[in-house]
Amino acid sequence: MRNVSVSFVRAAFHLFQGALIGLGAVLPGISGGVLSVVFGVYKPLMEFLANPAQRFKSHVPRLLPYIVGYVIGFMGIANLLAFFLEKYPDPSICLFVGLIAGMLPSLWKEAGLHGRPRKAFISMLAAMLIVFALLLGLCAASVKITPGFVWYLFCGFCLALSIIAPGMSFSTLLMPLELYTPFVDGIGHMVPEVLIPGGIGGIVTVICLSKAVNSLFDTHYSEAFHGIVGIIIAATIMTVPFGSLSLSSRNGLINVFCLAAGIFIAGIMDKLNSAVQTSP
Repeated sequence: MRNVSVSFVRAAFHLFQGALIGLGAVLPGISGGVLSVVFGVYKPLMEFLANPAQRFKSHVPRLLPYIVGYVIGFMGIANLLAFFLEKYPDPSICLFVGLIAGMLPSLWKEAGLHGRPRKAFISMLAAMLIVFALLLGLCAASVKITPGFVWYLFCGFCLALSIIAPGMSFSTLLMPLELYTPFVDGIGHMVPEVLIPGGIGGIVTVICLSKAVNSLFDTHYSEAFHGIVGIIIAATIMTVPFGSLSLSSRNGLINVFCLAAGIFIAGIMDKLNSAVQTSP
């Protein structure tokens, strides 16, 4: 009986951790991949995704509570985020940008765990330039992205990438393209036109890239992680609503406060993550 109770408590705890990973996946500025590393589930998850047939019996029983918790956490917060982004777009975006900016120091530290060779800085700079060129090019060409099947496939790709690549937050890529709000809103309201292509994009990405990403981080950790940092920096800069940060208006002050609050909250979360990692 005691063993059953212990197993139940452990499963409930893993379910809770999975819910936190799901929250981290959908909340801007937070990476579900990083939280999966913190909770010690990233390695077995990547092992399973790389060889699902061989690892099914050995890994699925352990991963199942995390997966169920992930779905609960992700779906539970999607509607709430969509509401705030629709009703209070500028304050919400400023808060999310603050969260992303506040997480950068910890991501920078994690990127340098295996050193910072010259190739790592080249990778980061190249990633920044590519993102800047893409987003500035879209702005210069006055391209207005209309969400549809193909773009929701792309959203699913970004979501899956944020799981298999620690440090990557899919919101960082989708916000500058104005795809984050319709994607999250569609998921929260269980819209088939969003769920189906998003699911297809995510599944195909996991199947095609899990082995490659796992191998990339094993063999070129510094270059890969610094490239992610470069993507996040460039995309975050392009997301900042600079015109809404005026200190001479009430709305501008609110936006500045939300930006600062996001940075502060991210700092608190980083300390909590550090405490979890160093606890016995």
